[in-house]
Amino acid sequence: MQIRNFSIIAHIDHGKSTLSDRLLEVTGTIDARQMKDQVLDSMELERERGITIKMQPVRMEYEMEVNGKKEMVVFNLIDTPGHIDFSYEVSRSMRAVEGALMLVDATQGVQAQTLTVLEMAREANLKILPVISKIDSPLSNLPKVEEELMEILGCKKEDISYVSGKTGAGVKNLLTKIYNEVPAPKILEENKVQAIIFDFAYSNHQGIILFVRVFSGEIKAGDEMLLVSADKRFIVGEVGVFRPDKQKTSSLKAGETGYIVTGIKEPGVANVGDTVTSFRNPSAAIPGYAQARPLIFASIYPESADDFPLLRQSLLKLKLSDSSLQFDEENSGALGRGFRCGFLGMLHLEIITERLRREFGLELIITSPSIPYKVIHKNGKEEIIYNPSLFPDHGNYTACYEPFVKLTIITPSDYVSTICQLLYSFEGELGETEVFPPDRFALKVVMPLRELMRNFFDVLKSATSGYGSVSYEPAGERLADVRRLEILLAEEVVPAFTKVVGSKRIDEESDDIVERLYNLLPREMFTVKIQARANGKIISSRSISAIKKDVTGYLYGGDITRKMKLLEKQKKGKAKMQSTAKVHVSQDTFLKVMKGGKVEERKFGEKRSQK
Repeated sequence: MQIRNFSIIAHIDHGKSTLSDRLLEVTGTIDARQMKDQVLDSMELERERGITIKMQPVRMEYEMEVNGKKEMVVFNLIDTPGHIDFSYEVSRSMRAVEGALMLVDATQGVQAQTLTVLEMAREANLKILPVISKIDSPLSNLPKVEEELMEILGCKKEDISYVSGKTGAGVKNLLTKIYNEVPAPKILEENKVQAIIFDFAYSNHQGIILFVRVFSGEIKAGDEMLLVSADKRFIVGEVGVFRPDKQKTSSLKAGETGYIVTGIKEPGVANVGDTVTSFRNPSAAIPGYAQARPLIFASIYPESADDFPLLRQSLLKLKLSDSSLQFDEENSGALGRGFRCGFLGMLHLEIITERLRREFGLELIITSPSIPYKVIHKNGKEEIIYNPSLFPDHGNYTACYEPFVKLTIITPSDYVSTICQLLYSFEGELGETEVFPPDRFALKVVMPLRELMRNFFDVLKSATSGYGSVSYEPAGERLADVRRLEILLAEEVVPAFTKVVGSKRIDEESDDIVERLYNLLPREMFTVKIQARANGKIISSRSISAIKKDVTGYLYGGDITRKMKLLEKQKKGKAKMQSTAKVHVSQDTFLKVMKGGKVEERKFGEKRSQK
């Protein structure tokens, strides 16, 4: 039986999931009556947003003509996430295949994320097959996209495949090309069992289920196996393949992709990139394994203190299926007990918090996302600061270092000057530029990670009318010129809003967050003073007036002193209330402040409600 293993390289919304649907349909893996859009995107969030969040393998068996006779060929596809936040998982999955389809939208051309993943595929020595999708679209520009692909890959026009995920045109020809050009699997070590983990899931009954590609040997139920990097022994409970649901088989052999039921129910044991081998006759680890490193951090607290045990249990369950999620318990005097969590990026943060709400019914308070800063104290001691609330005051340390990222921005030539102006406001340094015929540029930029988090993606999309795309990778550390910015509500610091910002933007950031809170917070029975503090002084302030009851409305006459007594009594009550005032900030407000964007201006006398 012939086997071909491949994945698909594509930018978000370039038709990767739709092409996967047609491959499943043409090969008969899924009956036409059971077909639905985004078959491999099983999560509700994936289907809502139209993006792939978790990679999904599938085995397709297809009868085709080989050397003049009919033969059954197995095509193993690993459908990978398209967003840059999950590039670590994509790079690990590429070690499980021999080929990759470089899928490019005929209406948009090559995008930045495609180039980033293409470099990963080249480093993994994969066979790259150029494919143009959406050829049936009236907006397609085939000559332009063909020229870009030939320039980037150094291929010829006849090497390019043309498909339509919507109609299925060209899919059968694509399968033939995959069979002819993607190399067959090779055995790494004779007489050894060796498999690489490219993903995993968790079942309450079966424990951790490993998604593996077997490179050598054979794995059966009952075998005693070892996770090399984790140094964890387990007995195989079941093996099988994905069609696309799990289907039990007698064994997994060299070259095949499938799953292994481990029975392990401990978080942090399974990791993408780890090697599975025989416990009795172990082999060396497959090279290239590395732990995923979070780029940003945020604290998560339950709105109700009683939900803290549920939050811990929920994070542990998510950790069982997402090794890149990191968290440690922390305690805040204002917010109570919670967890400091590390994420791969802003989308990863949003996905995890949304899953906590939907799957576990938690109401959460999320602090402003931050990055790790390396602070050199005056006594020479180095400290990594993850929590903005713990960042020292300016002048209390010798030096501070922050992470930088290297960006690749691809844009039509008409927007290059606009982007150059934009980069100045985000502290970006423009380096090399590369021209893609006929009229597109690739700009290489170095920028502080904190500035990238400041809605740079959305601002870039707006500045380029949606035509610009960006990808990024870590670029080491540099000296930072930053300050701690605190927000006070009713003269009490709200740790969830504390952030570390660049010195040049301290006034602008202060005014922005104060104005946003002024427009978002509801009126209270007391005056709510909103203040921003940095360098030990208040640099921005606004006040929301108190709601007042007309205490004299029921009086119909009499001495003025009666009204004065009532008003004086009300004044004393307000003063007492002000002294013990505490402002409750809803989760909806936290999210709106964190995400940015426009907020409706408060009208005089308007009473805002909170969810």
